[in-house]
Amino acid sequence: MDYLPIFIKLEGSRAAVIGGGEVAARKAGLLLEAGAQVVITAPSLGEELRQLAQAGRIEHRARAFSPSDLDDVVLVIAATDDRRINSEVSQLARARRLPVNVVDDPELCTFILPAIVDRSPVLIASSTGGASPVLARLLRARLESLIPASYGELARLAQRFRDRVKAALPASQRRRFWERVLSGPIAELVFSGRVEQAEQALARTLDETAARQPAAGEVYLVGAGPGNPDLLTFAALRLMQQADVVLHDKLVSPPILDLCRRDAERIYVGKERSRHTMRQEEINALMVRLARQGKRVLRLKGGDPYVFGRGGEEIETLAACGVRFQVVPGITAACGVGAYAGIPLTHRDYAQSCILVTGHLKDGTMDLDWHGLVRPRQTLVIYMGLMGLEALCQQLIAHGLSADTPAAVVQQATLPQQRTVSATLSTLAAAAQRAQLKPPTLVIVGEVVRLREKLDWYTGSGTEPAGADLQIHAPPASRAATG
Repeated sequence: MDYLPIFIKLEGSRAAVIGGGEVAARKAGLLLEAGAQVVITAPSLGEELRQLAQAGRIEHRARAFSPSDLDDVVLVIAATDDRRINSEVSQLARARRLPVNVVDDPELCTFILPAIVDRSPVLIASSTGGASPVLARLLRARLESLIPASYGELARLAQRFRDRVKAALPASQRRRFWERVLSGPIAELVFSGRVEQAEQALARTLDETAARQPAAGEVYLVGAGPGNPDLLTFAALRLMQQADVVLHDKLVSPPILDLCRRDAERIYVGKERSRHTMRQEEINALMVRLARQGKRVLRLKGGDPYVFGRGGEEIETLAACGVRFQVVPGITAACGVGAYAGIPLTHRDYAQSCILVTGHLKDGTMDLDWHGLVRPRQTLVIYMGLMGLEALCQQLIAHGLSADTPAAVVQQATLPQQRTVSATLSTLAAAAQRAQLKPPTLVIVGEVVRLREKLDWYTGSGTEPAGADLQIHAPPASRAATG
């Protein structure tokens, strides 16, 4: 974030506006709506400000700006058409540690005024950090059309019941209670203008909730996909926003983790080769314990929880212990990597089947069905195969695949840092080593890899010569940002 969004209480406080034109009038109007005592410094006033001064709603100092105009104020806005004066105001305000906004000059600002959707007491602010005020206004217009004015009445209803709910319900139940109230039939009564009925229904619901046993907890086993937050499902995002505790893996990217409820407890339970933060049995027991405390537990996994994610083991434990759970699938890494690397996993001309395997080493060897993996017209996708890549390639060749079979390793697929190394089965391990690839990666072996040069939409780097032993692709920053 370039700016920290905050809401400042100005009621009864003095705020200085330097300038007397139309822009100054707009800013003064916002300050007045927030309850501030507005002091305007300008040799003359435009019509709108002149009327406010005559009505006694603002104080006007009819002269040029002076440093004394910053005395006894809590906030400053410079809105003159003279950048020298605006710069002086900014410099003096900063020296006094006063928040200062200079209209249309972000470099001189310590705060900016966002586009506002006012559903008091609900306020929604949107900003582009000064990059495009017009875009901020367009976003505000979109929000205005989506958020009924009655949301303010709903907030006032919740405010009237806040102390009663706090006295009747323990902290662990309040959030769930309010989520049910604010998104259910009671909210609909408010939206339809039946506020009195909504108040009565809320009182009944509170009494019934207080009389019941505390709600049981639940576990959400959610697939976070291959890393790009745009690839999350709607169901995943909804559960991420309502969970009380988040248990997350190493493969869950920071942008995805940032979409979880901000005040949820986060517990890292990731596993890396030869280093496990928490054993699987301990993770299973932790989920059960948290759910029995009445908490909504989000088990967030990279890819899909049922594809090499040990989700089945976790659900077995929850079912055996009588803990409620939901499973939300995610885009498994094979599908995400194939799509973003330009490698279709199946293709009528190249492959009619696809096999997903894990490349974990066991006692220095790979325990795989090699004869089943080397069948013709088949794509092979290996999860966690980077560390044993040389042995993997050797075994595939030894069991019948041609040494010239196309193959690729893709690192951090779907993210701006994505890199692809493509080669042949005999040269892939050396090529990946020269490129210094690091997990997370996925290995794809098969004739479909030949299509990557033609179908590489994400990086736009399909112009490299076919048959090259080492082809490393990283998406340009401009395209990665929109991918």
